[in-house]
Amino acid sequence: MERTGIQYSTYVQILKEELVPAMGCTEPIALAYCAAKAREVLGCLPERCVVEASGNIVKNVKSVIVPNTGGLKGIEAAAAAGIAAGDASRILEVISGVTEEQKAEIKAYLQNAEISVRPLETDEILDMAVTVSGGGSCVKVRIAGYHTNIVLIEKDGEVLYKVGAVAAREAQMADRSLLNVEDIYDFAKTVDLEEVRDVIGRQIAYNSAISEDGLQNDWGANIGSVLLMAYGDDIRVRARAAAAAGSDARMSGCELPVIINSGSGNQGMTASLPVIEYAKELGSSEEELYRALVLSNLITIHQKTGIGRLSAYCGAVSAGCGAGCGIAFLLGADYKTIAHTLVNGLAIVSGIICDGAKPSCAGKIAAAVDAGIMGYYMYINGQQFKGGDGIVSKGVENTITNVGRLGKDGMRETDKEIIRIMTEC
Repeated sequence: MERTGIQYSTYVQILKEELVPAMGCTEPIALAYCAAKAREVLGCLPERCVVEASGNIVKNVKSVIVPNTGGLKGIEAAAAAGIAAGDASRILEVISGVTEEQKAEIKAYLQNAEISVRPLETDEILDMAVTVSGGGSCVKVRIAGYHTNIVLIEKDGEVLYKVGAVAAREAQMADRSLLNVEDIYDFAKTVDLEEVRDVIGRQIAYNSAISEDGLQNDWGANIGSVLLMAYGDDIRVRARAAAAAGSDARMSGCELPVIINSGSGNQGMTASLPVIEYAKELGSSEEELYRALVLSNLITIHQKTGIGRLSAYCGAVSAGCGAGCGIAFLLGADYKTIAHTLVNGLAIVSGIICDGAKPSCAGKIAAAVDAGIMGYYMYINGQQFKGGDGIVSKGVENTITNVGRLGKDGMRETDKEIIRIMTEC
């Protein structure tokens, strides 16, 4: 790919926008960020807090432990953490610097303050608003569209900042419509690694560290450890276990940051850790690993662009199949092989639902990575799913479009039913 072209610079920018650090599941952390910003504008510790959240925020905050809170979970805990101990300037690492003393302050605030939660009627899938009051003033902050996208700040009835969610998204983010698998492959082969070294290097370091913690300690359902104990240490097992272990730790409150992809830490780990594990096994050079991760990450982002940040469609599927493509790249695959790897993987696991962030995400990640790897081995052994097989269409881009339609439109009612089931539990 020509390094002076718009498409090249856009691809570099997309990686920089998407591969950012976050500590904790991004939905509760976004809520903590929203609450911390509201307290910052208020200027004092609020006496009351009202959280309004869309159904998908409720779904993804309900069952996951908020890190640096001493094991607390839920919407109220995320808001309390942001208010009592958050640093809004750190964005998705808003509660990464919480001290032991502040953990006690979070619990005390949760017990003593008046915190209420209300459903938010909205057309945005990702939408939340935090209203805090105290010291004779009232402040409202709203985030919509993506996890750090503040669209409203209001104090005592005066609008300090306001922008439409769609307008803000378009103004701040590079054009994802320029993504396609063939050009992603070309970019991965030709990108000047110095332009992506920081973001990819940080992804390797952060995500490897939490994966190792997940394997060494008791987190969640310990899917990563179970895989190794049950199936041995073949590279295809280790690749699945590495990604699952990162999720084991992160979903259960591990206080280590990860590099996210498409707004999700689980997707960031799934797109990277299996590729990193294969690179170790193959003795790949640093350059080969970095290029494979560029490809895996961008293919994951490309798939997620059509689906949206949150959906009833499990994001681990996109990332697991993206990882399969990254592994294929390390093994010397050409564009055609990578395209078939992706289609095969998607044909296998595109029915996995997202029922919120929690320990079982690790199991879904393992299944998605397995499908991505199987997609590659199918094709090199002369096997493939063809256009007309279910949601598979002729051509990788057509299949990606079908999956986006399924996840964004077809599963809309499924998403609502999942949320109803979860809120009744």
